[in-house]
Amino acid sequence: MHDLIKLEKHGAVAVITMNRPDQLNPLGKAGDGQAFVDATNEIVADPEIRCAVLTGAGRAFSAGGDLKAMKERTGAFGGNPAQVREGYTKNIHMIVNSLWKFEIPLIAAVNGPAVGLGCDVACMADMRIASASARFGMPFLRLGIIPGDGGAWLLPRIVGLSRAAEMIFTGDLYDADTAVEWGLASKKVDDNKLMDEAMELAGKVAKQPPRSLKFAKSLLRQGQSATYEQIMELSAAMQALLHTTDDHMEGVTALLEKRTPTFTGN
Repeated sequence: MHDLIKLEKHGAVAVITMNRPDQLNPLGKAGDGQAFVDATNEIVADPEIRCAVLTGAGRAFSAGGDLKAMKERTGAFGGNPAQVREGYTKNIHMIVNSLWKFEIPLIAAVNGPAVGLGCDVACMADMRIASASARFGMPFLRLGIIPGDGGAWLLPRIVGLSRAAEMIFTGDLYDADTAVEWGLASKKVDDNKLMDEAMELAGKVAKQPPRSLKFAKSLLRQGQSATYEQIMELSAAMQALLHTTDDHMEGVTALLEKRTPTFTGN
């Protein structure tokens, strides 16, 4: 595994840790995109994994793009405009694309600053829990650039257009309380309880039938851009498939028998 990612598996839950704590987990170095692709592919290929948690090592979730590389115009930020574009499409965008296409429900445990690309990465998760020391920001304009990692598309869908514009146009940092108020995070917890809360939530998710989980996530993802009619047709097709599964019958039977269901993925 690339040195950026530390991947652990705890039963039905995978933990993905961005592991450059001494540098506040910057992203965009050579191979970072492939590291995320490899990690997410490995998780999806494991039939035992039903939910994943993404966090950062040390005191930051991710401080975003590598400022040193920007200053020196190296790596993904070096070369002529065509080469910089390729640095985005073939490295940085691979990070966010791997998370957007990730089939497994994903929780971001935001343990500190999630800034720029780091904020975009957090937004790619399905659920976000913020520690008391979490900070969210989109300071791209302060660097003379724009949100180039998917945030301009996804952030307005999370917090609304006006608040997304405020975050992007000012470049300010927002605390965990504001993140919860704006819907950028589900809840705020003490720093020392963050991973416990994230793992507890992941455990609840992981108890659900895995096929239904993937289908439900797909509906939520496609609902970002599909029409109402398209989602209704897709929902009917998915329901038709799920009604034939053993897990559906187990869920119905368990409810009638007033017991906890055991889902197998069949």
